[in-house]
Amino acid sequence: MSNLALLFIHLLVTIARLFGPGGARSVVAESLLVKHQLLVLNRSKKRAPKLRPLDRLIVGLCAIFIKPKRLLRLAVILQPSTILSFHRALVNRKYRLLFSSRIPRKPGPKGPSEELVSLIVDMKRRNPNFGYRRIADQVSLVFNIEVDKDLVRRVLAQHYKPDPKSNGPSWLTYLGHSKDSLWSVDFFRCESLILKSHWVMVVMDQFTRRIVGFAVRAGPLDGPTVCRMFNGIISRSKIPRYLSSDNDPLFRYRQWNANLRILEVTQVKTAPYVPLSHPFVERLIGTIRREYLDQISFWTESDLERKLQLYKEYYNQARPHQGIGGALPSQHGKNADQKITRPKAYRWRKHCHGLFQLPEAT
Repeated sequence: MSNLALLFIHLLVTIARLFGPGGARSVVAESLLVKHQLLVLNRSKKRAPKLRPLDRLIVGLCAIFIKPKRLLRLAVILQPSTILSFHRALVNRKYRLLFSSRIPRKPGPKGPSEELVSLIVDMKRRNPNFGYRRIADQVSLVFNIEVDKDLVRRVLAQHYKPDPKSNGPSWLTYLGHSKDSLWSVDFFRCESLILKSHWVMVVMDQFTRRIVGFAVRAGPLDGPTVCRMFNGIISRSKIPRYLSSDNDPLFRYRQWNANLRILEVTQVKTAPYVPLSHPFVERLIGTIRREYLDQISFWTESDLERKLQLYKEYYNQARPHQGIGGALPSQHGKNADQKITRPKAYRWRKHCHGLFQLPEAT
């Protein structure tokens, strides 16, 4: 038993000598360093051969296992100051790893949380046409977090990888913010799958940015038809005091003017050939085309009416608007629902049959 214990002690001493300074490890390191210096000398006939990054790495590793006294004798092509600099750098690195923080942190404010980054990237992936401001407004609307568009831009630039496949307000703008009962009306045309033209009348409330309604007509328009379309839109809404329209001949029919007199609605005409004097409804028509009609198709008049009704619900009840401070048209001037604090308890809600996917609190 005593012999076995003595043998075990000799084994520990041998291992300590091997892993300590000097010993067999030092002999191997010295031999490797000398041979490598010879390879460097034979590589070029120049007086001072250029060292590669791999050469510097080998010299630095060997300097760890060799005693400092032996280093000065083994330096054939390297100056002692170079080897000592390597050794000093490795020592500093060793103590920095031992006594510094395990997780290096940069000074300054903390970035967005992982939940917020995931939410922004997921919303952009589900809605590729959304811009920085739209995403920031949507997140601020659902969650109790102030999100800036520049934050969204930085998050998307770092984490999102896309799939390869007027100088001042007009007089009408001022009037729209001064009067709660000013609506705008206009027409636009779209084509069905069988290339049949459909005329769409859109009426919006300029103060709240709310879409009052749509009316669709397949075929030509006349005075009585325009009146029927407008009366059908306002049949379930409170009649406004003012109605803004452009100088289209459809809005100069005798029947149209007589209809407005019966409804006691004052018509406000825009400046001829100046689209900027009718900005709200013109921008609304462009939004409808870009966000919705360019992404879908329709067959008949009733099919288009049904799809426009879906977009009206999304536009009024789920889509924030920059012109009214990121609020919803249906909640403008009202107390909004309580928002959740952290973007964790939420779910994705589909609008317009999945064309738009927005987060909502659960």
